[in-house]
Amino acid sequence: MSREQLATIVEMLRSQPLMQANVAEMRANLEQMGQGFPIDPDVQCTRVQAGAVPAAWVTAPGAAPDRVILYLHGGGYVIGSIDSHRALAAGLSRAAGARALVIDYRLAPEHPFPAAVEDSTAAYRWLIRQGIEPSRVVIAGDSAGGGLTVATLIALRDAKDRLPAGGVCISPWVDMEASGESMASRAAEDPMIQRDIIEWFAAQYVGKADRRAPLASPIYADLSGLPPLYVLVGTAETLLDDSGRLAERARKAGVRVTLEAWEGMIHVWPAFAPMLDEGREAIEKIGAFVRAQTA
Repeated sequence: MSREQLATIVEMLRSQPLMQANVAEMRANLEQMGQGFPIDPDVQCTRVQAGAVPAAWVTAPGAAPDRVILYLHGGGYVIGSIDSHRALAAGLSRAAGARALVIDYRLAPEHPFPAAVEDSTAAYRWLIRQGIEPSRVVIAGDSAGGGLTVATLIALRDAKDRLPAGGVCISPWVDMEASGESMASRAAEDPMIQRDIIEWFAAQYVGKADRRAPLASPIYADLSGLPPLYVLVGTAETLLDDSGRLAERARKAGVRVTLEAWEGMIHVWPAFAPMLDEGREAIEKIGAFVRAQTA
């Protein structure tokens, strides 16, 4: 483990708490963090409209035009954007030899559940209308975007759409009730996510709706019939048990799941790839999964 690299990141995160005075400030802070990781100059970023959903193609050199990662950013369904996650998408594009389509799905509290699911499924259907084969698409996301990845797959399955080749969930949030045991047992280790933060984001997103609704908390959904899933989580995360329970329930439903718990890693550590060896390693492993599933 790159202990010094990780310690620097943890110190930075503890000095800049996620929760701020208001939503606008929280959004601005995440944008600023994303801008701290500029993309390589040989990566193209082109804004498009995926139907009604604002999006951007992030394309590294050598990416196959017909192999696509539909990327769903994290941020508790309240913050985050194309720009905050563009560097991570660029790394994935390079590792997977695929174009990444990053979308700006509508955010809560202005657009609560199920707006994000409506936008992610609409963007996927737009991709297919462009002539991309579902077998050449992998949906991926981090944190809330990891949960949204699973919710999108469920919604597409229920609508009888042709499903993509796989799903990648990085530190996924799949339980609006924050009921995992690791919410308490890993609280001292996690520099980003605590129970009160999860409960606040859940309130913004689902409001007074059922927090166990399958498309809000996929941990409670019927997961049968989903494509293969690759789930990555750090052992220093309060959301550790979200990944473990998701993988267990998916396997019981007959889904092929690869679960990797990375020792000592924090929430969405691949986003810190420019500063962290394990972040780069995780991106390469995700890239290998995408290549294998879309071969």
